[in-house]
Amino acid sequence: MKFLETPTRNLFFTGKGGVGKTSMACASAVQLADRGLRVLLVSTDPASNLDEVLGTTLGSEPTPIESVPNLFALNLDPEAAATQYRERMVGPYRGVLPDAAVRSIEEQFSGSCTLEIAAFDEFAKLLGDKQSTTDFDHVIFDTAPTGHTLRLLTLPSAWSGYIENNTTGTSCLGPLAGLQAQTLIYKQTVDALADASLTTLVLVTRPETSAFREAARTSDELQNLGVNNQHLIVNGVFTTDSEDDKIAKAMQQRGDQAIAEIPDSIAKLERTMVPLTWNGLMGVGSLREVGRPSSIGDCGVDDLASIDSYPDGLGSLIDELAATGHGVILAMGKGGVGKTTVAAAVAVALAECGFDVHLSTTDPAAHLATTIAAEELTGLSVGRIDPAEETAAYTAEVMRTAGGDLDAEGKALLEEDLRSPCTEEIAVFRAFAKAVSEGTNRFVVLDTAPTGHTILLLDSALAYHREVTRQASGMPESVENLLPRLRDPALTRVLVVTLPEATPVHEAAKLQQDLRRAEIEPFAWVINQSLVPLGVSDPTLRRRQHHELPFIEEVKSTLATRVALVPWQSEPPTGLAGLRRIVAADSSLTR
Repeated sequence: MKFLETPTRNLFFTGKGGVGKTSMACASAVQLADRGLRVLLVSTDPASNLDEVLGTTLGSEPTPIESVPNLFALNLDPEAAATQYRERMVGPYRGVLPDAAVRSIEEQFSGSCTLEIAAFDEFAKLLGDKQSTTDFDHVIFDTAPTGHTLRLLTLPSAWSGYIENNTTGTSCLGPLAGLQAQTLIYKQTVDALADASLTTLVLVTRPETSAFREAARTSDELQNLGVNNQHLIVNGVFTTDSEDDKIAKAMQQRGDQAIAEIPDSIAKLERTMVPLTWNGLMGVGSLREVGRPSSIGDCGVDDLASIDSYPDGLGSLIDELAATGHGVILAMGKGGVGKTTVAAAVAVALAECGFDVHLSTTDPAAHLATTIAAEELTGLSVGRIDPAEETAAYTAEVMRTAGGDLDAEGKALLEEDLRSPCTEEIAVFRAFAKAVSEGTNRFVVLDTAPTGHTILLLDSALAYHREVTRQASGMPESVENLLPRLRDPALTRVLVVTLPEATPVHEAAKLQQDLRRAEIEPFAWVINQSLVPLGVSDPTLRRRQHHELPFIEEVKSTLATRVALVPWQSEPPTGLAGLRRIVAADSSLTR
């Protein structure tokens, strides 16, 4: 990989969910460590899977990877960091203030914003405080999906700006109170990110139009933040010599076309092309081979029918979803698994059954609008929960209600409070609750954000209740009844979307556990983009088929009560025609 020829001290990997950031970060770490350099690999992703890729159980302190001398890795655990941060802020008041006052302070630190702040606090110590990583030659950051990464990078500027301008000394939303002592480290963090001699921002993408579009948007926004030393990895580039394999030829053609149409803003970046692998890059041995020529050969597997029966296609779920005539359908899962496509396909199918359907997204990196752009279908409306718009509307409402009777000084304090980066989280959450409430009289299909962000939205319900009551004059009915609605199986059906690969399946299993802890039972699993039902002869694709089987069986036998298997599509599943194909594809008939 070209950026490893003369690597900077800090390597920062980012990109759309599911493009292989963790694999590329791990491969880079292993290959640098093999040169005798001491390397620290850090995940700032709430849904990290470094443990699985490296085959080592990790914690919040640097852990040596036994199979790779000189390599150490750690996970920044948002929950643990939030607990420590919360106690650091609340502890000094225990036994000093009345219990009721302490409980009030604790409530201000109970929301999802505290997790974000605490995780960033840990991240800043590693990047901004050189002393904390002085024992290492290189520090590699495997970051969260794009929306979270951009938020992570903009927080130093936003919070430091808030602190500098906060002349009254008031605290913003509780959690921000602990930031002022860290302003020097935050400034050093910003400086390190923008210093091309110290930091390389590695944009990871796949040879897909939507992934390139997202990478270009990320690149532009990072350059606006002063992060200009960028390198592009195109991961999973597929080529075939199998002239008689129509699926293989279609897959290469789709990739070639996307690469030919790569946006100008990232086309000019130095680029590394990484070939598609069959095994999902699990284990140190496979990581050492990334970027090097290899020969796949035939897998030697002639009979792929090793599971009792293949699950039916997505269409098998539609009648059951439609039976109630209304409700909320949430497509949830790890970034990059195809939640947008599945949500849009279900919405189109329900609308064509004659129902009133609204399709929306809470994903900061949404591309749903382009999926069915410029086409109309009777009964179907499409929208998006836009963070900027929701924040502006929420701010205006709070100023009109809570600020209506305040004097000039009081209004200035309230405006300061609302300039917090945390306000956006509250505003988006309120919009999410409103969208769910509309499912009581029609179908609402929500293409939700990647797993970590979604769980933060769900977990913030009670904390939001308290916060909105503190700031505004009343609590919206939609917020008050959100959790009961999400827990009502007659109203809300969750589709857990995954790919037939280790990381997406196991991340989806963690998501299901989180949902069950919140007393929300998933309705069905959708295994997307499977090669198993397809007739292929290309050696790489045959091995990938064989590699998918245990994960399909795991979902089918131990994780889900209902399963739909969606085959990989030769043509991109965009537009109404493409979405109809998703629903109509019968996995039992495609082989």
